[in-house]
Amino acid sequence: MKKLTLPLSADDVKGLKAGDCVLLSGAIYTARDCAHRRIFDLLDRGETLPFDLNGAFLYYAGPCPAPEGKACGSCGPTTSARMNVFAPRLLDLGLGGMIGKGEMSEETRQAIVRNGRVYFAAIGGAGASYGNAVKKCECVAFPDLLSEAVYQMEVVDFPLVVAIDSAGNSIYQR
Repeated sequence: MKKLTLPLSADDVKGLKAGDCVLLSGAIYTARDCAHRRIFDLLDRGETLPFDLNGAFLYYAGPCPAPEGKACGSCGPTTSARMNVFAPRLLDLGLGGMIGKGEMSEETRQAIVRNGRVYFAAIGGAGASYGNAVKKCECVAFPDLLSEAVYQMEVVDFPLVVAIDSAGNSIYQR
C-alpha cells in the first residue's frame, strides 16, 4: 500500500496505476451536486472560488455531524457519475483529482488523461471508517447547503484505490 501526502506532484501521479491501493493524507474538499452547481455559477460569473482549485482534490461526499470528540461523523462517498457534467471543466481549470464511488464517463476519463490527474475510488458503505480518518473538518463554502456544503478536511491514512490513472487505465474497464 502506497502512502501519499497532498498535494501530489506530477511524479506522484504518474507513479500510480489503476488498482493501486493508497493511504492518502492531507487536505481534501467535499463537494456534491449542489456545491458543484454553485461552484459553476461562481466560475461563470468570473468570481473567485472560496477555495483554491489548483491541485485540490474533491471528495464526492457529504459529512454527517461530528459526534462528541470527533472531527467528523460518517463520511462515505457518493456516486461519482453524477459529477461527470462538472469534472472535465474543473480538471481543465487545475483540479488535482477526485475521490468518489463508481465509474466515471469517457469524457471525464479523457480529461484525467489530458491533465495528468487521477481519480480515486472510496469504498461504499465504509463511511464510518472514512469519518475516523478525518482529523479536522471545517465548512469553507455554502454553509446553507448543510451536508452538501464544501468542507475542507484534514485526513490521515484515508484508504483509497486508484480507479482511473493518469494514462487513462480504469479498474472499471478490466
